[in-house]
Amino acid sequence: MASQQSPEPPAAEPAPTTLTALGDDLLREIFLLLPSLPSLVRAAFACRTFLDIVRSSPAFRRRFRALHPPPLLGIYFDPDGLAIPAFAPLRRRSDPDLRAAVRRSDFFLTGLLDDDDDFPGWVMNDCHDGYLILDNWGTREVVAYNPLTMAMDLIPPPPDEFYDGCQGYYNCLDYHIHSPEEDDGVFRVIYACHDESRARAAVFSSDTRAWQVFPWSEALTTPQSADNKHWLSIGRIMNGFMNGFVYWVYMDEASMLLLNTTTLEFSRIDLPSYLKGQTHMFRVGKTKDGGLCIVVAIEFKLYVWLRKICEDGVEKWVKGHLFDLDDIVEETGGTLEEHGQFKVVGVVDGVVYFSTYETFEDARFPCWFLSLDLETSDIDVLFQKRYDSHIHPYIMPWPPSLVRNKTCLQVEGA
Repeated sequence: MASQQSPEPPAAEPAPTTLTALGDDLLREIFLLLPSLPSLVRAAFACRTFLDIVRSSPAFRRRFRALHPPPLLGIYFDPDGLAIPAFAPLRRRSDPDLRAAVRRSDFFLTGLLDDDDDFPGWVMNDCHDGYLILDNWGTREVVAYNPLTMAMDLIPPPPDEFYDGCQGYYNCLDYHIHSPEEDDGVFRVIYACHDESRARAAVFSSDTRAWQVFPWSEALTTPQSADNKHWLSIGRIMNGFMNGFVYWVYMDEASMLLLNTTTLEFSRIDLPSYLKGQTHMFRVGKTKDGGLCIVVAIEFKLYVWLRKICEDGVEKWVKGHLFDLDDIVEETGGTLEEHGQFKVVGVVDGVVYFSTYETFEDARFPCWFLSLDLETSDIDVLFQKRYDSHIHPYIMPWPPSLVRNKTCLQVEGA
């Protein structure tokens, strides 16, 4: 009689694969599929493992930024006179994480205090790298404020020696903020002035809490009289993958003055001749690859000029793409007569922010605010609002809490 064999024991079920068992590299590939920077922030703060994966890889952060440019969270409108700047948020039903980033922040600037609640005197000098630079006309205070983290820094005035050595007269320009990427939350405030033909810069570091004054530049224009001392327009800052710059346009010449935010050196660059005195028609910015560009609005067309080195070895402005947007009425439902014309309000990392200009035709009518990707030609309709203020697009910065070890509680809850 054949012996009976005992049945084989059932095979053990394989242990379930958890998300954290996938390995850092595979998890980073999964994170690259997230739709936006706010979604990455939310995912990173889900657990310590995810946060360490993002913090430990500068290469991953560069890849993520290339695939998902920092998003527009809204636009600040800073009216003339004594008032708190107003914020118009970008509303996207398809991106709840972007809405959460706005909802849990202080974009309405409730953290700003004033001696006179009825007549607040805050004026916005700059909006860049996630910070606002605000100047109080009444108290003469200058603050750097981050609405996302609600961190506020009081900026002391530049030292008296800043104005030493001026020739003829001096004219104060404006404050600008620069926060280098991957620099652990440290920012610098840049302040400039000019005399009858030269310019000078000073830089305040949030790390050292001190100002550094730089020498006067060489002559940048022919000496101006005191009657014509405003030979530069309001300054604007532009950053990209290369060095950042602050630029001012000459009022009566086809030129602009650049200040390199890394070397703190001034240089003068020509502009296309027909832009002389036409500061309202154009903005200077950077393309996605870091090159200088100018975007000019004429009626319902956007003209692009690129700064390139030509065959003769000379750096010049070269005509780029022409965007004929007469069909914008299909996006807005209005008419060209109602829209009046286009006005460029900013160029940031290859994205042009512009508006129609109903207010120019009738101050009672709101304007449409839109964006255009110079690389893909994609147009995004943002919202409607009256154009009655100075415009500052607010682009979400890369949070320092995803780089440094010191976390930010406000962002962790996003």
